[in-house]
Amino acid sequence: MESSFPTDAQLRALAEQVAESVQRHRLMLVTAESCTGGWIAKTLTDLPGSSAWFDAGVVTYSYEAKQALLGVNPHTLQRTGAVSEETALEMVSGALARFGAGVAVAVTGIAGPSGGTPDKPVGTVWIGWKRRGGYAHARLFHFGGDREAVRRQSVAAALSGVLQTLTD
Repeated sequence: MESSFPTDAQLRALAEQVAESVQRHRLMLVTAESCTGGWIAKTLTDLPGSSAWFDAGVVTYSYEAKQALLGVNPHTLQRTGAVSEETALEMVSGALARFGAGVAVAVTGIAGPSGGTPDKPVGTVWIGWKRRGGYAHARLFHFGGDREAVRRQSVAAALSGVLQTLTD
């Protein structure tokens, strides 16, 4: 069952595709991460030469960090929680507003093993993407497996979404 989750080699291949696409569009990329804990940024910056197209990565676990570093509205967090479409949209928009990048990705979710609720079980992840000058969009995922599997799948989905955002 574990083999169905993205491997390090698969994540690297996705990162290489993202790097090529971001450079082809002459953009910089920024990441805003919660449940992935910087794994997206790590995967991207593992590539030599990433400083040419990777601008910044922010890990915001707490409500306070989401507010201070990304400008997430406290009322959004109180009303919908950190794991919501609204929060993902505000995270990705805030990342673009605060950095010089042309495209951003944001992830917020429940990687487990605890923290889930009946409404938002472990594996619930919202990912948002935005290109400068465009509209933010977010997608809900329900990933299976343990903490690492949820995070690994989140990284892969985030990177795939960046590719999609740049081709739309």
